[in-house]
Amino acid sequence: MKKDHRSIAFRTTVAGALLASATLTATLSSPVAKAAEVSIACGALGVEFELCKEGAEAWAAETGNTVRLVNTPNSTTERLALYQQLLAAGAEDIDVFQIDVIWPGMLANHFIDLKPHSNGAEAEHFQAIVENNTVDGRLVAMPWFTDAGVLYYRKDLLEKHGKALPETWQDLTETAAAVQEAERSAGNDKLWGFVWQGKAYEGLTCDALEWIDSFGGGAIVDEKGKITINNPQAAKALDMAASWVGTISPPGVLNYAEEEARGVFQSGNAVFMRNWPYAWGLANSEDSPVRDKVGVTALPKGGPDGKNSGTLGGWQLAVSKYSANPEAAVSLVMYLTGAEEQKRRAITGAYNPTIASLYQDDEVLLANPFFGNLYDTFTNAVARPSKIAGAKYNRVSNEFWNATHAVLSGKADGATSLAQLEKKLKRISRNGRW
Repeated sequence: MKKDHRSIAFRTTVAGALLASATLTATLSSPVAKAAEVSIACGALGVEFELCKEGAEAWAAETGNTVRLVNTPNSTTERLALYQQLLAAGAEDIDVFQIDVIWPGMLANHFIDLKPHSNGAEAEHFQAIVENNTVDGRLVAMPWFTDAGVLYYRKDLLEKHGKALPETWQDLTETAAAVQEAERSAGNDKLWGFVWQGKAYEGLTCDALEWIDSFGGGAIVDEKGKITINNPQAAKALDMAASWVGTISPPGVLNYAEEEARGVFQSGNAVFMRNWPYAWGLANSEDSPVRDKVGVTALPKGGPDGKNSGTLGGWQLAVSKYSANPEAAVSLVMYLTGAEEQKRRAITGAYNPTIASLYQDDEVLLANPFFGNLYDTFTNAVARPSKIAGAKYNRVSNEFWNATHAVLSGKADGATSLAQLEKKLKRISRNGRW
């Protein structure tokens, strides 16, 4: 039958937040006895919302159901606050939630167990992520795409100035400064050496954890619940990052999230950028000023004895236990997290699959050459301590990013800020007992 997709926009106030959304319908015959309307909360970072819309439209066309897309805040911190309000109220406004890899422990009680409905599909996905999404034996979310922080660089500028890829953060600092100075002397006065996420939000937790882990400074709280962040290597990492602000990084980096950093880099005004893989497809889009000039590699080591470290990111799909149409909602989740849809998203938007076999797919690797080279980065990324901290993780991260931001903004040095942070984390955890 002929597809008849119609889109209408509406605005609705939910839990005090104004959300933009779109309704997608399809009039094909449905294998389900009665067509249902399912709402899904999708992110809008880069092309994320459009890809979600396309996937939802395809599912709607196959099932005859109706899908309503809800556009949520890009900031993970703001999105979590919105979700918590909606779920605490038992609201039926959203059936399927797109949740961060760090949220299953915090939100699990509000989601249904997908294991009885998955037909074992979770076995195809990276088991570490499946385990992350399993709380008290319940599979509360299906993996949708995974992430790890990576380093973007201008191939043309490094070649022009005879610079090699940086192996350590010190190498990056020196190379960024040299290229920045040379280009500005030649009239390119808008060029900066390095852009990243310096705003006080969850993204800064990710960046700072990469710096600290690369120096051997640990991961804030270890697997046994011991608070380990107050150590010389961690302080050294933060002091290093603070030295970038106003030198190789613009002062405004202290207010940058992912899209602000990408905007500067993609406009041709940065040598290096820390970001997630999604930025690859956008940097190489037809209208991108840096198309075919960009490379991607692992983030630098803290030093000769350090290691390359990318923070584990990624998003999952979960079904609200307050959903009026859980069967249709599960169907949508299984469709969107399946191999065919993950492959499409990888090719179109550079979203990392959570299904291992897709990293050997020729079409996926042609679209994203670095997927193969950085496979170890994606599968061995450093995790934030969300599992050990559980429901307290958001408070832990909030204190960590604020302590980091204090160092970056010159209000304290690394050692002083981390000593204060340790005291605050001990109070949150009741002296290490989570």
